[in-house]
Amino acid sequence: MEEPQEHNHQDPPKSSTAPLSPSCVKCGGPCSFPPPPTQSQWSEISPPPIYRPIRSPAINLPPNTNSQAIILAPVPQSQKVPTISLPHTFQSPSKKIQSPDDIRRFINSDSSKNFLGFVVALSESIRAHKISDSCHESTTLKNIVSVIESLVHWIEEIPPVQQSSRYGNISYRTWHNRLVENSENLMLQFLPDNLKSSTVEIVPYFTDSFGNSSRIDYGTGHETNFAAWLYCLARMGIIEEVDYQAVVSRVFVKYIELMRKLQSVYNLEPAGSHGVWGLDDYHFLPFIFGSSQLIDHKYMKPKSIHNEDILENFSNEYMYLSCILLIKKVKKGLFAEHSPLLDDISGVPNWKKVNSGLLKMYRAEVLEKVPIMQHFLFGSLIQWYVFFFLVHD
Repeated sequence: MEEPQEHNHQDPPKSSTAPLSPSCVKCGGPCSFPPPPTQSQWSEISPPPIYRPIRSPAINLPPNTNSQAIILAPVPQSQKVPTISLPHTFQSPSKKIQSPDDIRRFINSDSSKNFLGFVVALSESIRAHKISDSCHESTTLKNIVSVIESLVHWIEEIPPVQQSSRYGNISYRTWHNRLVENSENLMLQFLPDNLKSSTVEIVPYFTDSFGNSSRIDYGTGHETNFAAWLYCLARMGIIEEVDYQAVVSRVFVKYIELMRKLQSVYNLEPAGSHGVWGLDDYHFLPFIFGSSQLIDHKYMKPKSIHNEDILENFSNEYMYLSCILLIKKVKKGLFAEHSPLLDDISGVPNWKKVNSGLLKMYRAEVLEKVPIMQHFLFGSLIQWYVFFFLVHD
């Protein structure tokens, strides 16, 4: 009889606050691997029990031990984006968030609420729609899609080099340098004459949307920068509410296509990955938009992600299914072991609850995390509010 292979019981960090499993799933011996959240813990889409990045973040937040706070939090609501009045003075955006106090200030600000309301509005615009469904496509949006397609073509022109390290192919830096050098010209392809001066403000959001060239990594913070770039275009009136469905089904889908190619060709490392507790090593927003697409679907339920035929036949039309299919292709082993949170979500009764829970989770796990938001930019379009306190003698 073949001897069982040895394996390390102590791979996961011992500092996890999750309860420990009494035995190893492979050999039955004692181990420290934390079990996935239970169905009751996930009843209303609870968050991961702890944030565990691959590398230590610049600023550590205390672990969120009160998952009920997210469950009981109100579901974020859509908001109209206020457009600026012209003439407008644009400014180079800068980082402002350095501490948990700054996070609280941001979350309570109109900027944060309106930005999240914009994300909700995008989610609602794609509700019950397939990617290929016809929608209003302005010339501007077609030009934006063309810009992203150009970035996809650059990957073919800049092949990865042979190197010993698994992650972070240095050819990505060449690709990213070309992005930085050409970003202003790319913006001018769709900006009207009276808004050409906005490049000083919107270019930094755009260049930060595709990963970090020094670390050669990508994560939800970069994805949030892309959403912020779209929000800035909405603030300038370049994107209107009638465009929102196409923003998701044409622009954002093309962006995800680009990012997946960058991840696979240049082996971008996940930036601050949630590890075994996360939705995905790189993305969050496709799950929000994708779950909205499936709300009230006649046949496909959250549990349908376990049906291989459904994934293969419908992933090209539904973002959520596309994300699941990719995860199953690139990760080895049982789905419940490498993606326990997504596996548990599949037990939620309907897509509406999945969508509302993911929106609350995005607010808590992305917009309220210092390691992510310390890189977020603020200017005249997404303003940082300074509060003054009166000191009495």
